[in-house]
Amino acid sequence: MSDFHGVFPYLVSPVDVDGTIRGAVLARLCDDLIKSGVHGLTPLGSTGEFAYLNNLQRAEVVRVTIEAAASRVPVVAGVASTVTADAVAQARVYERLGADGILAILEAYFPLPDAQVEAFFRAIADAVDIPVVIYTNPQFQRSDLSLDVIARLAEHPRIGTIKDASTNTGRLLSIMNRCGDAIKVFSASAHIPAAVMLIGGVGWMAGPACIIPEQSVALYNLCKRQRWEEAMELQRKLWRINEAFARFNLAACIKAGLMIKGYDVGDPVPPQAPLSAEQRKVVEAALRDLA
Repeated sequence: MSDFHGVFPYLVSPVDVDGTIRGAVLARLCDDLIKSGVHGLTPLGSTGEFAYLNNLQRAEVVRVTIEAAASRVPVVAGVASTVTADAVAQARVYERLGADGILAILEAYFPLPDAQVEAFFRAIADAVDIPVVIYTNPQFQRSDLSLDVIARLAEHPRIGTIKDASTNTGRLLSIMNRCGDAIKVFSASAHIPAAVMLIGGVGWMAGPACIIPEQSVALYNLCKRQRWEEAMELQRKLWRINEAFARFNLAACIKAGLMIKGYDVGDPVPPQAPLSAEQRKVVEAALRDLA
C-alpha cells in the first residue's frame, strides 16, 4: 500500500513546436519544486496535457521527471487512454522507467457501464507491481467512477488512493465513509484543499502547485498541525489563483505562470492556444498578490 501524501504538483509538459520535449526545462522545474518542499511529482496529469501527447512524448516526460527526482520524492505518472491495452502498456513502461506509482485516468469517448469502468482500472492495477491512484473528474470524463466501483476497487491490493476532482465534498465524505482506511483521498485544486484536509484528505494533486509550491506546502503543513484558522486564512489567499485560472485554459495558465517565473516551458500544445496579453496580465496580477 502506498504512503502518498502532501502536495503533488501536476507538472506541465514543455514541448517544442516540433514536438520535442524540453527535458532541461522540465528537469529544472522538478528540482526546484522538490527544493520547495513538495511531497511528490505527477507528470501527465491534466496540466501535463496528456490528451495532446503521443506515447513517445509521454514516456519522455516521465523519464525526465524520474531522473530529475532522483528518488528524493515519489513520482506518480499519469496513464490515460480510451483503450485498456494501451493504458496497460503505458503503465508497464512507466514502471520499468522507475515510477513509484501510477495515476490511472479513463478517457472514454463513448459512455461505459460500471463493469467496464471497473475493468479498465483493475487491468492497470493487475499489470504492475507499484501503487495505483485512481482518478475521477466527471467534468471531463464520459464515464465516471461510481461509489460502488470505488469501493470494489479499494479492495485491490495496489489501489489505495483516489484523486477526486468532482468538486462534490459530499461525495468525498461518502467515499471516506464507505471505504474507511482502504482508500485515501487526494483533493484537486477545484476543491478547496484545506476543507478536504479537514474532513480527512491526505493532500492534493494539482497544477497550481507548480507555480506556488512554497505556499501550497505551507498550507499543507498548517492543515497537518490542525492550525485551521491560519490554514483558512492562507487558503483564502491562494484561492485567488484558482479563480483566475478557472477563467482560461488550465495548461495555458500554468505555462504562462511558469514563463513569468523564468521557466521556458513554451506554449500549450495546439489546438490549445497560449493566453492573450490581457489574459496573461490576470495571471501576473494573481502571482503578484501572492508574492
